[in-house]
Amino acid sequence: MNQHIHSSAKLGENVQIGYNTVILENVVIGDNCLIGHNVVIHAGSIIGSNVRIDDNVIIGKKPLSSPRSIFKVPENLAPTKIGSFCQIGANVVIYAQCVIGERNLIADLATVRENVTIGSLNIIGRNVSIENFVEIGDRNKFETNSYITAYSRIEDYCFVAPCVATSNDNYMARDKERFNHFKGITMQSGARIGVNATILPGKTIASDGTVAAGAVVTRDVPEATIMVGNPAKAFRNVPELQLLKNNLDK
Repeated sequence: MNQHIHSSAKLGENVQIGYNTVILENVVIGDNCLIGHNVVIHAGSIIGSNVRIDDNVIIGKKPLSSPRSIFKVPENLAPTKIGSFCQIGANVVIYAQCVIGERNLIADLATVRENVTIGSLNIIGRNVSIENFVEIGDRNKFETNSYITAYSRIEDYCFVAPCVATSNDNYMARDKERFNHFKGITMQSGARIGVNATILPGKTIASDGTVAAGAVVTRDVPEATIMVGNPAKAFRNVPELQLLKNNLDK
């Protein structure tokens, strides 16, 4: 079988590895893992037990940096850590210095950039992009093609529908003043965003706040309030039966 497994890598019991997979120095893989074909796991990465990694996945990738970029890639990025019982779909790329908790599903073609922390029991859907310096809690759902911009914070039990777009630069790459104002979005526990909505930089969606499909959020969303339109305005309160406190068993 055509594989490269560095002699310093530590593999647990009952680890299955596909064709053309590369496992570099000091990688640690727990018991009962299933690793597909053409997978690359970069040096020092730590994979928990009972993890499934599908074909063509890259774990621990180092970021690129354009000569024009204002952010330079730091040296000595920490290795990626992936918790036990995670499932990682085909063609996923997870960058260096990511810490991913247990029992997460990261679906095909998703990208998780460097310096991201993810809690447990999240669903990150197909082709979702999580940019750098993002903090994600537990039990969130990010649906297909949603985009979470850098410097965002997502707490627990949040919902992001397909094709949601978020942003962190009100200056759109012009004016040096922008360097002082980069900020992504904040979603407090139970916040929800509908399909194809757009959230502008620095905006907070408070607990149980809800953004309707297609809305453009230009101001903070109050707690338990539904916002609709462009620009989004308060429509009504979130129904009692939809509040997070009444759905924690879902």
